[in-house]
Amino acid sequence: MKILFFTENFPPETNAAATRVYERALYWVKWGHDVTVITCQPNFPQGRVFDGYENTYSTEMMDGMRIVRVRTYIAPNRAVIKRVLDFLSYMVTAYLAAKREPAPDVVVSTSPQFFAAVAAWRYAASVKCRYVFELGDLWPASIAAVGAMRANFLLRLIERLELRMYRDADAVVALTQAFKDNLVARNIPADKIAVVINGVDLWRYAPCDRDPALANELGIKKGDIVIGYIGTHGMAHALGNILDAAAKLREHKHIKFLFAGAGAERDALMARAKAATLDNVMFLKSQPKARMPAVWSQCDVALVHLKDSPVFAGVIPSKIFEAMGMGLPVLFAGPSGEGSEIVKTADAGPVIAAEDASALAASVLKLATEPDARRRFAANSLAAAPTYSREAQAQKMIDVLSDVVSKGGTS
Repeated sequence: MKILFFTENFPPETNAAATRVYERALYWVKWGHDVTVITCQPNFPQGRVFDGYENTYSTEMMDGMRIVRVRTYIAPNRAVIKRVLDFLSYMVTAYLAAKREPAPDVVVSTSPQFFAAVAAWRYAASVKCRYVFELGDLWPASIAAVGAMRANFLLRLIERLELRMYRDADAVVALTQAFKDNLVARNIPADKIAVVINGVDLWRYAPCDRDPALANELGIKKGDIVIGYIGTHGMAHALGNILDAAAKLREHKHIKFLFAGAGAERDALMARAKAATLDNVMFLKSQPKARMPAVWSQCDVALVHLKDSPVFAGVIPSKIFEAMGMGLPVLFAGPSGEGSEIVKTADAGPVIAAEDASALAASVLKLATEPDARRRFAANSLAAAPTYSREAQAQKMIDVLSDVVSKGGTS
């Protein structure tokens, strides 16, 4: 199959969408499929083009995939209006870039962000090609949930467009069962929605000793217990609550909190930690993908943290699966839903209420003082990892694409 994939984020960016698309596409190429990815120049989330790249149209080959990078309006992941301009510019330039490519067998887009899906949807219609919408985020509901935008006429207009795209798609691939349930409740036919959740490449992530060079760089000492939040520092994660918990545990000098990654809230978190003289909190900037196992190796416990909102009850953070691959206990602090059920079912670690600093501090202290419990959770976590193999998820996704193509006809 010739697959044309629209995604604004792609390596060397390391957020969940970039990683998911790239790692699955590696398997598709290995299995003989022709994959072209239309993306932008890497800049997320700092809103600055990465070194070695320029904000212009370019093409490259990466691990057997053809990568088409388009020029966009680039802005940090903070100001809403500027971010929307970023999204809209990608929609236009990605559509135009696709027009320069040979016609594919199937067009796929992933969200977030929403306007990548708009570009793919309109392009597929223009060339009468099959179209698959991968739903990675209930946008625009999620931006209202974090308070980035109030419910208004514009949001309702975008929701109408969202529903139109679901109806027009030949198939929708939802990252969670909750996303599928949401669409079915909004009258999208259940038989056109497949659920393909996130996963982990088990050959990339495996238990290992703490990387000594990085530990030295961070000032982590022998005997320290490190609670690691690894991933995007965004409005959906309510990370200020972790700082509140850290403040409650500041007298326990061997308990450290590690924030690794980037995002809209990172600068504010760093400023707040400094103002409160939280010496038990460390920050590490976003790292290249090849270095992520070394980052995870610093952690004794992986912390998954989400805002207390019903919208995020249906989210399954991909860091759960990387932590399982590394054989780490998982401390889940968020709304009750699919993510928490995965951790509970595996008995991979404690599950506590969202945005409850006292509960978080108590759970961290318990884990820090009970090494046998940590070892049990770690063993269970590692045992569950093969259930979420990236290769298996790649196969499920390619099965959906193959089925859509085999039906023939037009969208």
